[in-house]
Amino acid sequence: MKSFRLNRLFNPASGRCFDVAVDHGFFNQPGFLGGIEDIREAIRILVDAGPDAIQLTLGQARHLQSIPGRHKPSLVLRTDVANVYGTELPSTAFSLMIEDTMLQAVRHDAACVCVNLFQIPGAPEVHAQCVENILRLKPQADYYGMPMMVEPLCFRPNSEAGGYMVDGDLTKITHLVRQAVELGADVIKADPTTDPADYHKVVQIAGDVPILVRGGGKVGDREILERTRVLLDQGVAGIVYGRNVIQHANPRGITRALMAMVHENAGVEEAMQHLA
Repeated sequence: MKSFRLNRLFNPASGRCFDVAVDHGFFNQPGFLGGIEDIREAIRILVDAGPDAIQLTLGQARHLQSIPGRHKPSLVLRTDVANVYGTELPSTAFSLMIEDTMLQAVRHDAACVCVNLFQIPGAPEVHAQCVENILRLKPQADYYGMPMMVEPLCFRPNSEAGGYMVDGDLTKITHLVRQAVELGADVIKADPTTDPADYHKVVQIAGDVPILVRGGGKVGDREILERTRVLLDQGVAGIVYGRNVIQHANPRGITRALMAMVHENAGVEEAMQHLA
């Protein structure tokens, strides 16, 4: 049954997926609302640009799912909320799940759910909470036929600019990705490595579980497109970009540029034409 929903997530021609993450408001962190202050308008623009999926929270999913018609992006439902993204870890750090997770996902007609697997310097208890969350979700995912996307995140120390900064260490990423596979992930949303040309090793360690690569922090157009081209050439099954789309001056254009790369194997210069 999971294959029914995965067929809505991955493009039948390319076998790849471009998911735009618009779930940042869940995490109560200054700067995360840039570009999505008006969530309905942000979603409207993205729907018009036509990515394969949009990643939203339970409170905002209705803005996508209330749009009429069959030809809109699939919903990836964010299932957990954490407080670990600031420049200092709080004295009590947490990663908490929404209740009746998979039932909520089915009711909202999600094609997939997303759950974090944090590895944070100085916060091993949050890693333990994430593992517990995934262990609880796995049997629910199997029962309801709902694909479970696990998001392994290797944090740099929070003091280096906040916890959402990617630690691109290949060893850390491959080990955490492999743990996600062992815990039963159907799809993995993983950090990029410092050298994108190494990413075939992450793909290899995941085996037959498709890897979608996070965008990380906001960078310039050429940098994100060049990185994406290399990652696709390394065998990834797609991308999940948030701030590099929703905080872009032209979110429609950058979405279409990235869609051309993901599904049509466009090169960087060809993709840049969508931004002209």
